Amino acid sequence: MHFQWDWLCLGALIISSVTAEIENEETLDADVEVEDFDKQSQEADVDRDKSSLEVVYQTPKPTGEVYFTETFDGVLAGWVLSKTKKEDTDDNIAKYDGRWEVEELKENTVPGDRGLVLKSVAKHHAISAMLTKAFIFDNKPLIVQYEVNFQEGIDCGGAYIKLLSSSDDLNLEYFFDKTPYTIMFGPDKCGEDYKLHFIFRHKNPKTGEYDEKHAKRPDVDLKKFYLDKKTHLYTLVLKPDDTFEMLIDQSVVSKGSLLEDMVPPVNPPKEIEDPSDKKPDDWDERPKIPDPNAVKPDDWDEDEPSKIEDSDAVKPEGWLDDEPQYVPDPNAKKPKDWDEEMDGEWEAPQIPNPKCETAPGCGHWVRPMKNNPNYKGKWKAPMIDNPNYQGIWSPRKIPNPDYFEDLHPFEMTTVSAVGLELWSMTSDIYFDNFIICSEKEVADRWAADGWGLKKLVASANEPGMFSQLVTAAEDHPWLWVLYILTLALPVGLGVLFCWPAKKTDEDIDFKKPDISKPITKGELKQEREELEDDEIELEEKENEDTAEDEDEGEGGEDIDEEENEVADGSQEGGMSNKSGSEDEMKEADESTGFGDGPLKSVRKRRVRKD
Repeated sequence: MHFQWDWLCLGALIISSVTAEIENEETLDADVEVEDFDKQSQEADVDRDKSSLEVVYQTPKPTGEVYFTETFDGVLAGWVLSKTKKEDTDDNIAKYDGRWEVEELKENTVPGDRGLVLKSVAKHHAISAMLTKAFIFDNKPLIVQYEVNFQEGIDCGGAYIKLLSSSDDLNLEYFFDKTPYTIMFGPDKCGEDYKLHFIFRHKNPKTGEYDEKHAKRPDVDLKKFYLDKKTHLYTLVLKPDDTFEMLIDQSVVSKGSLLEDMVPPVNPPKEIEDPSDKKPDDWDERPKIPDPNAVKPDDWDEDEPSKIEDSDAVKPEGWLDDEPQYVPDPNAKKPKDWDEEMDGEWEAPQIPNPKCETAPGCGHWVRPMKNNPNYKGKWKAPMIDNPNYQGIWSPRKIPNPDYFEDLHPFEMTTVSAVGLELWSMTSDIYFDNFIICSEKEVADRWAADGWGLKKLVASANEPGMFSQLVTAAEDHPWLWVLYILTLALPVGLGVLFCWPAKKTDEDIDFKKPDISKPITKGELKQEREELEDDEIELEEKENEDTAEDEDEGEGGEDIDEEENEVADGSQEGGMSNKSGSEDEMKEADESTGFGDGPLKSVRKRRVRKD
């Protein structure tokens, strides 16, 4: 059994070492899982010991049909700053005078890669550009993708984009908050409300008016994307089958249907409540009513108080009745600027009485209060089911006069421009690598050449695993419990299975020698006499056996001689044992001196050879 435990412990140690080695290799690899990465970015040598990764950046180029692209690596051409004012706003802040710059990232910089940066705080910003060609919502998907980095975090502000609706009077110099748009998409945050907007303006086929339809909030926690100061990739995919997907860093965070997952719904209900319908006066909505037949009991006393004095309470010994709980501060002094005519007579501030600190209490002692066992409170009739209950009233339904059914809300207003119209209380919001296309492969290749390289550099510059675990535990303290359990479990199993087991009482009894209990001199003498009697009986028995063997004939002479020799040997052995026992007992007597303490003797068991 012990051999099996040894093999079990050895196997556990081998598995633990192999697992630790695999985890270590996975941590050091820090592979960037991005679809269709360029071979150059896949084969880049990540040096963990350097503060930044040396990469060769090349401006991304679209690999298929696109409607708009922008990398901000060259001259900022085609972008128009707004020159108008925001309506219904104070003139001091109504202007769109926020400043924009084209810069590299502050951290995890990729040499040569630049982006558009919002620089001003507490100002309105508006900048826009025309698409290469307008996007018409027919039978092709719409893919909108761009990068955002909140380099200083974000307190209150957005980083969403607007796809402006095509119109004959569209003038980018007058782009402001009420310029008609078809889609608004991107991150937004104020306070602790973290949002990812997807809003589209739907045209009512009956009235021709536009209503905003908001996608339901994603179920994932978006906080980390706003606070980690990393570049994140935001993607919106609209499909002709009236479905949508929102992705962050190429992972889906929300998806749904334009017909079912928008608020308010695209199509109004077929029936609505009749606004002219009113609840009847005799409509009874009470499910329970007081029992009209119930009578208050005669012994019910409503005047009994809920609390009474505890008559069994006794004033604690040492209670200082004559000492107040608070006394004037003897160290306090009247301020020099105190004017008694204006401020009145000065009095020292009160402090706790120091004599009360060692006493159970000071001042007039009052008995404590306790619950009154006779208290019942105000009597109320018990509740019973209402026999006249009619349920909760609701107005009757009538056909909705404004009802319509749009089975394909994907067919939105054509888009001809893209714009950023933002207000922010935080500066240095970084935008880069805009693309509008219809093919997912084109968007993924564009992301690999731009955002993928940024992610690779950021991963190379990240702190070690231990630092990341400590940082995560600072944000979520409950992780410390998980860390402790993770470390304690293998240690506990190792101690349980590999630590030498304690010897049981049976093992001790099996291995310990047959040692007699301590005996006195009288017991030793008695035992000596019994031993002599046993030897005499043994000799007589051997002599009888020898006589019987002689009568068996000549064939047994050899055997008799051997038995006699054995008997003689036994006799001699008995004599020697006897003399040895006497010597041992003599030595025991000498070792004890002439004291009366207990003596130890070794009882030898003699076995006859037959």
